[in-house]
Amino acid sequence: MTTPSAGARPHPSVADRAESGRQAAARVPLDGLGEVGDGADRDPVGLLLGQAADRVPELVPIRHGRMARTPFTFYRGAALVMADDLSRTPNSGLQVQLCGDAHLSNFGLYATPERQLTFDVNDFDETYPGPFEWDVKRLAASLVVAAVANGATPKAGKEIARACAQEYRETMAALAGMGTLTAWYSHAMPTEGLEQVGALLDRTTAKTVRRTIRKAWGRDSLQALGKLTVVEDGQLRFVDQPPLIVPIESLLGDSAAGFYDELRVRYGDFRSTMAPHHQVLLDRFHIVAMARKVVGVGSVGTQAWVLLLEGKDSGDPLILQAKEAQRSVLAAYLEGPEYENEGERVVLGQRLIQAVSDVFLGWNGGAGVDGKHRDFYLRQLRDAKGSFAIELFDTPALTVYGRMCARVLAFGHGRSGDAVAISAYLGETDMFDKAIRRFASRYCKVNAADHAEFVAAIERGTVTAIAEY
Repeated sequence: MTTPSAGARPHPSVADRAESGRQAAARVPLDGLGEVGDGADRDPVGLLLGQAADRVPELVPIRHGRMARTPFTFYRGAALVMADDLSRTPNSGLQVQLCGDAHLSNFGLYATPERQLTFDVNDFDETYPGPFEWDVKRLAASLVVAAVANGATPKAGKEIARACAQEYRETMAALAGMGTLTAWYSHAMPTEGLEQVGALLDRTTAKTVRRTIRKAWGRDSLQALGKLTVVEDGQLRFVDQPPLIVPIESLLGDSAAGFYDELRVRYGDFRSTMAPHHQVLLDRFHIVAMARKVVGVGSVGTQAWVLLLEGKDSGDPLILQAKEAQRSVLAAYLEGPEYENEGERVVLGQRLIQAVSDVFLGWNGGAGVDGKHRDFYLRQLRDAKGSFAIELFDTPALTVYGRMCARVLAFGHGRSGDAVAISAYLGETDMFDKAIRRFASRYCKVNAADHAEFVAAIERGTVTAIAEY
């Protein structure tokens, strides 16, 4: 009989892992996950205004305007507010690599390196280690907020959240029973479930859903080239549509040439963080142009850039996005690692959570155009990326879509955490499902009140917002 060498990490048995899950349930019963926490000293508007301090000043009002549109767009931008709220509630202590902002619009389609279309989490700006249920709660509450916005009754929204939690629990149980490699490789292909959504909608909307899946393949660098660039003096340049797209030449004037020289050095630093065989691929392209591009809701105001690269010629483009990575909103509330570069945090978290990730993922840090140090991560802007028009989904469709999101979320948590322990914690009854249903329903009301307070602050002039973007 052999014994572990000195310093070797103990390898717990399946029974030990399951027991750790049961012990967590004894410390924090499932019913406790339904609590929303004490909100006596909450300040959602203050938290959001605090985030503006380190963002591009002229873009912050656009962020506020987008958040003010509906309770759902507010929810999308209020990851920090929810992190603060979750920190006031009991948690299981069962750690995974959290997405950190797992609302239903942060899931979508993209192409794998094997050129297959897959469905997974696709936003990792807030990724950080933490208790698994924080992601589940963020997803389930987003479903209720979206359902109510789409005209569903609160009761119907609660049932959508319950189905989401049930799918997560059942998927985690399935992962716990799989071999290690089988569980690791688990992922979702859109034809395995998302097309079911189409069968639950009216004929016109069903066609739109199926078209989204088919058209995802057309969303690539060549398609982006036609939408985002123009030819000036015989050279390709990004369009100038301020404030949403602004070429570096318009931002810096005569200083742009010097910035391109610096960019090429930084580009090499990005390259060094990629796998060696992907570096070979990247070396076949060279930088042609750069522009600042506003993206999303919660990310608006952080520095986000698009880079136009050419391969063989101008008809062989690659468009990359260099997106600023700030400290995760979760880091203030959870004990976890400190990162020398927040871009590295995003990339490592994405690689761990997703079944397959973008081959051009990389990170770098340095002075931004404003002279301040900024961390960035690099990825393709479009590679068969597709998202679904959530506002078109009725209750049956949201139920199916929510279950699909819960399934891939469980896949990601199973890679980074202990599926056996989590499954043992969740148990075989519907207690977890009911607790998450209760939390999501309650938090929908909290979010609606926060949105109303935010809109009122805009009307008073406390918050500056631009509505038209």
